[in-house]
Amino acid sequence: MITVDPGTYVQLLALVQNSIIAAAVLGIVGGLVGVFVMQRDMAFAVHGISELSFAGAAAALLLGLNVVGGSIVGSLVAAALIGVLGAKARDRNSIIGVLMPFGLGLGILFLALYPGRSGNKFGLLTGQIISVDLPQLGLLIGISIVVLVALLVVWRPLTFDSLDPEVASARGVPGRTLSIVFMTLLGLTVAVSVQIIGALLVMALLVTPAAAALRVSSSPVLVPVLSMLFGFVSAVGGILLAIGGSLPISPYITTISFAIYMVCRLIGRRTGALR
Repeated sequence: MITVDPGTYVQLLALVQNSIIAAAVLGIVGGLVGVFVMQRDMAFAVHGISELSFAGAAAALLLGLNVVGGSIVGSLVAAALIGVLGAKARDRNSIIGVLMPFGLGLGILFLALYPGRSGNKFGLLTGQIISVDLPQLGLLIGISIVVLVALLVVWRPLTFDSLDPEVASARGVPGRTLSIVFMTLLGLTVAVSVQIIGALLVMALLVTPAAAALRVSSSPVLVPVLSMLFGFVSAVGGILLAIGGSLPISPYITTISFAIYMVCRLIGRRTGALR
């Protein structure tokens, strides 16, 4: 709900340009990565990586180091462990189940020891998108470009391995290598997502848009496009609503994302019933 007058709203828009750009980039990248997350049945992994990303960021905050760097290190450690030790779905779920409470416990410990402002602590859990500065924006865009380029390079074999890993393996597709590569890209995406939307809500941009897209289409071209569009609308729409209201940004982003999913679910049921 918008609670400020139009003139003030326009002024606020000018102040959050970096945040809007960051949200747009994150929505697009998260939506694209999320397609492979859903195809590989790794929604649970997103949550597990985000917990260690949170722990890494909290450790960096406690030690006075770069928080984004700490978040990336935590994400990459989690991604490497899941990718190497969790090649099979059963092993992967076990590894994630072990990592999640461990990462969350470490993060809470580091935040409890941190003597600084409580706002910095809370931001790691729920995001700090309004405070995105130029260096953070540049890092976000740089990481996003790396992720997008890498995805384009491995797109065909990764899609093949995601949809039919047994046949892909029989035809010589290096599934183990692709798994590690994808987990690394997922770790980088989660790390920057944690800085924007927070560790607790990262699935709203890395899982929900892709899940919504898969409800209305099975096209290998249309699903990624819809997922990126849904992520973009959720992230940017959340900011545009939040800056004129009195609530934090994260509830707006998650609510829009959830609403899109429910609409797509209803559309999917109707089209399925008509066939």
